[in-house]
Amino acid sequence: MKSLMELCRDFEYEVLCGSMDKTYTEFVTDNRKLAKGCVYVCIKGANFDGHTCVGQAVAAGAALIVVERDRSGLECPDDTKDTTIIKVESTRAAMAYISCAHYDYPAKELVTIGITGTKGKTTTTYLIRSILEQAGRKVGLIGTIETIIGEEHKPAANTTPDSPALQKMLRQIADCGCDTVVMEVSSQGLMLHRTLGINFDIGIFTNIEPDHIGPNEHTDFEQYLACKAMLFKQCKTGIVNADDKHIDSILRDSTCDVIKYGFKEGLDYSAKNVKFVGEGSHLGMEFDVCGRANYPVRINMPGRFSVYNGLCAVAVCDVLGIDAVTVQSVLPKGHVKGRIEPVKVSDDFTLLIDYAHNAMALESLLTTLREYNPARLICLFGCGGNRSRDRRFEMGEVSGRLADFTVITSDNPRYEDPMDIIADIETGIRHTTGKYIKIPDRKDAIRYCIRNGKKGDIIVLAGKGHEDYQEIKGVKHPMDERVLIAEILAEK
Repeated sequence: MKSLMELCRDFEYEVLCGSMDKTYTEFVTDNRKLAKGCVYVCIKGANFDGHTCVGQAVAAGAALIVVERDRSGLECPDDTKDTTIIKVESTRAAMAYISCAHYDYPAKELVTIGITGTKGKTTTTYLIRSILEQAGRKVGLIGTIETIIGEEHKPAANTTPDSPALQKMLRQIADCGCDTVVMEVSSQGLMLHRTLGINFDIGIFTNIEPDHIGPNEHTDFEQYLACKAMLFKQCKTGIVNADDKHIDSILRDSTCDVIKYGFKEGLDYSAKNVKFVGEGSHLGMEFDVCGRANYPVRINMPGRFSVYNGLCAVAVCDVLGIDAVTVQSVLPKGHVKGRIEPVKVSDDFTLLIDYAHNAMALESLLTTLREYNPARLICLFGCGGNRSRDRRFEMGEVSGRLADFTVITSDNPRYEDPMDIIADIETGIRHTTGKYIKIPDRKDAIRYCIRNGKKGDIIVLAGKGHEDYQEIKGVKHPMDERVLIAEILAEK
């Protein structure tokens, strides 16, 4: 076991009492897990402040307590016995560095690829992983949907886990024989120092739009932007979407080598001769990669944003030395559960499942699908309960304006009456001339769409995406739209 000095060697601290010349038994941030000889980091959260448990940690016999306050500001006994207390500027930052040391710096044993941006993170991580795996690498993944460690797939609780959980995952990924990890890096994760201590080999920026702004998230867009930009002070090479209007702000204080991709001329990787293609129930894009690499590719996901995701994956894999043939063979097969996911139900119309659950995402999705000139664009969606009512009005307005027909249904009502949520969505649609129907039960609503689908229609089931449950009054009931569709198709 390491000494306290070894554990804390990567950050500055002031010793308030005790000695650093000793070892420890375990590392905890949860006061319910305090034990003799442990290291306890006091984290101030939205609802609980770990600094209130300093006395409890001393009584438990903690070897080290990490705080942000002077001793006079702590509820601490005069006699700290064998406990050492150190003060740091940020306990979250210290926790990240301690996590790296505790797990023996697993990121140094891996090629690390971190992706930040408002949209496209999840899809791009899967595309990159698929190509690298085909090229013979063994790749772990950490993201919004799941964590993949070897053959094990675990549902994700956070896009970017807190630093102790993240470093534990990275250690498991390294120990199971992986040589690479690709992970989503959220603005919240950057703001809370969850990835501190990792010097990413490649950092990626997809795009940025106003999102995650509000209580317990970001105070305003400027802070959101600044947090996204932090990744490019924490990576060796930055691969960035040069078409985004905020790119100069993202790169203003960057310390990495920069590689740019997009639709513009003269970039390191540009998409040219872009075509919308559709065959049966599959919608996709074809384009030529120009610049450092030059070859045509196809991706079986619709829209210009899919071109950005595919082009980004091409750039990353080219930087890592993956050949064109491998990229060209894998990209058309790439898909992500719940991200514009096609489900074959008929040769006459297209059915898609997507995670779009706010107005911005829904507008982007429906605008993209319009470019395929469907006979009708049908949008089924609901809104989550115990969330902003404004989201319901806005999504109703977007669907009413952009879809030919809207099916309003239930999403995760949580502790609200589904009909109250549906009424709010209806209020938004009534500000448009869009036609709609209300079907509260989601399976009934999907059945209605399938049985009334016509030749040339595009039907999108929005909001649930990869989720396989419906939350009602605190209980998550099993509900996977793919299962519902299969059950409906099996009916006489």
